[in-house]
Amino acid sequence: MPAQTTQGSLKLRGVRMTRQRQILLDLIDKSGLHLDAESLYHLAREKDAKLNRVTVYRTLKMLKMEGLVDELDLLHHGGDQHYYETRMKREHAHVVCLRCGKIEEYFGEPLAHIRQQVKETFGFEILLVRTEIGGYCPNCQMAREQEIREAAEV
Repeated sequence: MPAQTTQGSLKLRGVRMTRQRQILLDLIDKSGLHLDAESLYHLAREKDAKLNRVTVYRTLKMLKMEGLVDELDLLHHGGDQHYYETRMKREHAHVVCLRCGKIEEYFGEPLAHIRQQVKETFGFEILLVRTEIGGYCPNCQMAREQEIREAAEV
């Protein structure tokens, strides 16, 4: 969801847009990355040295409660840390490299097909779909193959 739409949603809910909230929303929305709270804190401090961790965590909690930001665990690749992204209108899957942590977003017809199958099979009214796929990116596949070859030579 673009930052302007998010700001409008906050305003409709009676939530004031502070400078700190604006900084965090911009970082989440425009970075193109899936950032954890600690990374958001450090990036936000570059923009406003007065911003503290408590503000970051409270703002993330409020944005989640308002349904404007999604909290993701991304297959727990980073341990117990969570990552944040603005809620998108288009469903997508997260494809995570289990070796290097690279994250790609996949938008495609198969996701809509899965949704329809689940609805037809189980009769659910689907409100939320969250899909995470783990594997190895092309670079890590090549690195693993090289490691296997080197181990075989020993």
